[in-house]
Amino acid sequence: MNEQHAIDWRARFLASGDDADLPIVDAHQHYFDMQAHYYPWLNDRPLRPFRYGDYSSICRNFLPQDYRRLSGQHRIVQTVLIEGEWDPATPLDEVHFVESLVKDEPTLAAMVAQAWLDREDAPALLRQYAQHPLVRGIRHKPTVTSLEAWHENFAAPGSMRDARWRDGYALLAENGLHFELQASWWHLPEAAELARDFPDVTIVVNHTALPSDRSAQGLAGWRNNLGLLAREPNVALKISGICIPGEPWPVEANRVVVNDAISIFGVSRCAFATNYPVDGVVNGMSEILDGFKTIVRDRPLTDRLALFHDNARRLYRLN
Repeated sequence: MNEQHAIDWRARFLASGDDADLPIVDAHQHYFDMQAHYYPWLNDRPLRPFRYGDYSSICRNFLPQDYRRLSGQHRIVQTVLIEGEWDPATPLDEVHFVESLVKDEPTLAAMVAQAWLDREDAPALLRQYAQHPLVRGIRHKPTVTSLEAWHENFAAPGSMRDARWRDGYALLAENGLHFELQASWWHLPEAAELARDFPDVTIVVNHTALPSDRSAQGLAGWRNNLGLLAREPNVALKISGICIPGEPWPVEANRVVVNDAISIFGVSRCAFATNYPVDGVVNGMSEILDGFKTIVRDRPLTDRLALFHDNARRLYRLN
């Protein structure tokens, strides 16, 4: 989607205020070709434990034509593809795969690539990514633990406090790359330290920091740690991944999560995303986008544009 077309849809939405005109940049989606490529978590059996439960329904190809079919009447103008846990032995090949899709899918505007920051090949791989215009950042899911096992001095190998992992992280800024963080909310104190120690690297938190425990105690812990991280100006938040297994996308249950996240981080540092097809384990894409639209419908038009479109374009440096 060229820039002028996106600007035209912005103007149209600002004039009409109609959700049908709202341009959307989907800040977190995936494509899979399981017949041609190897994704351990999708191809291997038995399936791995997952927060949404049985994910066998998405263990199949998901390509641009599938995305277009499921997006319905929503006006998706650009998307950002996030690495899909491709074979870790050949992470650069996923970039080549995604680049092969761009010529037939003009909405595919940028990607976040896979990197293992504590591996010996990390410096060379990050330099290679810097040569690919589509790549804006990397994701390496750091070592994490359960809430019960976590403690304030947690520093396991491969975690955000691991010296070898941080040596790789230190190379991101010089290669023009940001960092996508996927970790549960109790690890956010580590992320806050990381943000302070490397102020030139932007951190984009995935999936609302995973507030899967919707009890009063669970949400209180999530809010507290999200607020701790939000003090760091080089951190942004993607509001996604908040489906509840076994339920239609629950507007009322998710309203508090969405509104609290926006209140804590501010409108200018949040972006909505579908996490498709992964969230398709639980809910439909249109159902998710309709839910977000319903929750923010009473906000100013400029806020709605920021959350669905403008902030993602800025974060991912989209043309």
